[in-house]
Amino acid sequence: MSIALKIVLALVSIILIISILLQSSNSAGLSGSIGGGAEQLFGKRKSQGYDGILSKIATGAAALFIIISLVLVALE
Repeated sequence: MSIALKIVLALVSIILIISILLQSSNSAGLSGSIGGGAEQLFGKRKSQGYDGILSKIATGAAALFIIISLVLVALE
């Protein structure tokens, strides 16, 4: 049982890493925070599309990672 959970944990962690690395950055540095901060917050629809899907995958993978890690600690 613990071997299967460790394999699933490894797969979930790979999915989490990939989904985080594929996301675009939230700011364009110092100039983005001064000049276009309001546009980034209110002007773009980041909840839909590619970034939204990656964000949901990252959230789900992070939740699974925490749950499986806690189960593995409880089993050993």
